[in-house]
Amino acid sequence: MSTVRALARQERLEFADFLASLTPQQWSAGSVCRGWTVRDVVLHTIAYLDQSRTSLMVEMLRHRWSIDRLNAKALEHFADRTPDDLVEMMRRGIEPSGAGALFGGRVALIECLIHQQDVRRPLGSVRAIPHDRVRASLNYARISPVIGGGVCCTNR
Repeated sequence: MSTVRALARQERLEFADFLASLTPQQWSAGSVCRGWTVRDVVLHTIAYLDQSRTSLMVEMLRHRWSIDRLNAKALEHFADRTPDDLVEMMRRGIEPSGAGALFGGRVALIECLIHQQDVRRPLGSVRAIPHDRVRASLNYARISPVIGGGVCCTNR
């Protein structure tokens, strides 16, 4: 049986592999998150890979606890990155760290699992999610103080 951290690493690696296969048109396609392209969702996911718990709290405070404002700043910060840059950043962020390492890596796992679906579904790229990853994600989502049984993108 894999640890949650190992499941998160596998999920991130598969997400990076999928992203590497996208065409320029697919990067610009709409996602499940209303108003966001595939690229925007990927930027959102990558923006928090290296962020420490402390810096996340500081940024939340700075943005008056608004996830939407925090996400807008992140999208602006990474706006000049190419798809190849984003794939490389995802690959470098395979190991859950900072805020993603919270709760034994469960934050990293569920973030990539959910956002991978946010970009795959509109592109018609069906994926069978491994049962151990679904189980670990759902068990965490039920009780998560971060997710609270809700959705990650507040703009859905």
